[in-house]
Amino acid sequence: MFYWVVKAFLGPVLAVLWQPRAEGVENVPRRGPAIMVSNHLSFSDHFFGPLPLPRKITFLAKAEYFTGKGVKGLLSRAFFTGVGQIPIDRSGGKASEAALRTGLKVLKRGDLLGIYPEGTRSPDGKLYRGRTGVARLALESRAPVVPMAMINVDRIMPPGRTLPKLGIRPKVKFGEPLDFSRYYGMEKDPRVLRAVTDEIMYALMELSGQEYVDRYAQSVKADLEAEAKEARREQNADDKDRRRAERARRKEERRARREEKKRSKSGEPEK
Repeated sequence: MFYWVVKAFLGPVLAVLWQPRAEGVENVPRRGPAIMVSNHLSFSDHFFGPLPLPRKITFLAKAEYFTGKGVKGLLSRAFFTGVGQIPIDRSGGKASEAALRTGLKVLKRGDLLGIYPEGTRSPDGKLYRGRTGVARLALESRAPVVPMAMINVDRIMPPGRTLPKLGIRPKVKFGEPLDFSRYYGMEKDPRVLRAVTDEIMYALMELSGQEYVDRYAQSVKADLEAEAKEARREQNADDKDRRRAERARRKEERRARREEKKRSKSGEPEK
């Protein structure tokens, strides 16, 4: 119920402020289960993606949205819990298996399940390699997979920004359902899971127009963070060197002034 209250309130606001557009809404089944697979550009994907649909999408959302502290954490937890989003632990192993089972329950109810195969937001607007959990969901549930491409949302609220920008029109494009029935019963074959996942990511690339990078976004983020840390370390080292040189210069100036005073008092000529 809270989901529809939030949507009824936010829908007109988002429509007035950003005038979002949608294409291919007819590709989303009117009833029955379906897996809505989306690229992940921004926090605002959660708002603009489901907006044009008359059905609720239950997303598997990262657990951090539900564990934040302070006022921001409280608001985030209240919002995601209220709209029926499901927290998932992304640490892998048993946690990933639990997330899979939770997703299968949503689909078994006949609902729409939303998932971001990249596993995290794109750090630079490119489309990254998908995790194979989405393939397991597709093959085990035998539900249709509908690509959902988010466009321009990263310009509204890029990572690290707290206030959204105005004057940008986001767009969501729904592709035709993908059929993986030829792979049913093969969900334990890692090669099949990779093939299905890559096909999904290719469909998202075609819809979104993004450049595809065959690396996991999480590893790219780790590299970028390491580079930023190294740059800060080098900057700090340079700053220390500059401060050390400045101290040495001032020390030399003080020594020179003292020598000059001594010569002045003794009447010695300057060297």
